[in-house]
Amino acid sequence: MAIAYFYFHGELNYFLPEQKKQVNFAYGFEERNSIKDTIESLGIPHTEVDLIDVNGKYIDFSYIIEDGDKINVYPINYINNSITKSNYSLTPKLPNVIRFVLDIHLGKLANSLRLLGFDTLYFNNDYGDPKLAQISSEQERILLTRDKGLLMRSIVTHGYYVRNTKPQKQILEVMTRFNLHSLTSPFSRCLRCNGLLVSVDKKSVIDQLPASVESQVNEFRRCQNCSQIYWKGSHYTRLENFINEIMNNSDQ
Repeated sequence: MAIAYFYFHGELNYFLPEQKKQVNFAYGFEERNSIKDTIESLGIPHTEVDLIDVNGKYIDFSYIIEDGDKINVYPINYINNSITKSNYSLTPKLPNVIRFVLDIHLGKLANSLRLLGFDTLYFNNDYGDPKLAQISSEQERILLTRDKGLLMRSIVTHGYYVRNTKPQKQILEVMTRFNLHSLTSPFSRCLRCNGLLVSVDKKSVIDQLPASVESQVNEFRRCQNCSQIYWKGSHYTRLENFINEIMNNSDQ
C-alpha cells in the first residue's frame, strides 16, 4: 500500500476528526486518484481549498497523488506572508455580480440576504442536489449549504459550507466570508420571492391596503415580480435594528 502525508491548515481542520486536526497524518491508498478526489474523500469540499503544496511545489486539482507525497492544503483567506498566492490560487474569481442560491435548510439565511438586498434564490420544495448544483454553475451563483456532498459536485465552482447553525450567526459568517458590507442595499428585494421592489403611488395600491395602513402610511413599494406590497409598518424598526446589528458586528 502506498502512503501520502497530509497537513491541513487553518479552517480546513473544521472538517477533520480530532485525531487529524493540526497534525501530519498518513493516508494509505492502493489506487492513484486525483488530489481533488482524495481531499474530498477526507471530508473537505474542493470549494474550501485555495492552495495545495505537494513536496514544495504548488499543484492543481488534477494532480495524481504518489507514494511518499508530502501534501500541505490551505483554505481560502489563509494568512501566511510566506505564501505567494496570486499564481497558484485554486479559488476562481467571484462573479462581478454577487448572487446566491441556498439549499432548503437555509431559509432564514435566505431571508436575511434578501433583506440586505442580495439576489438570493431559495426554494421551499427540495430541488435536490443535482438541480441546485446546476443552477449554481449555469447562473454563476454562490451555493450556500450545510451539505458537504453538494459542494463536492464537480460542476460547483463557487460554494461555501456554512459553519454556524443559528440564523443570525449564519448571516454574519457569510457577510464576513464574502466581504459583502459595501454591497448591501437593504429593503430593495422582496422577502417572499426575491424580486426587486419599486416605489409606487398610494393611489395605485389603496384598494389593497388595510384601513389602518391606508390612513397612516403614505410611502409604499411593490415587488415587480409577485406584486407584494411593502410599507414601514410596526415591524420596520425591528428589521432596521437587525440590519444595523449585522453591519456593526460583522468583521469589516
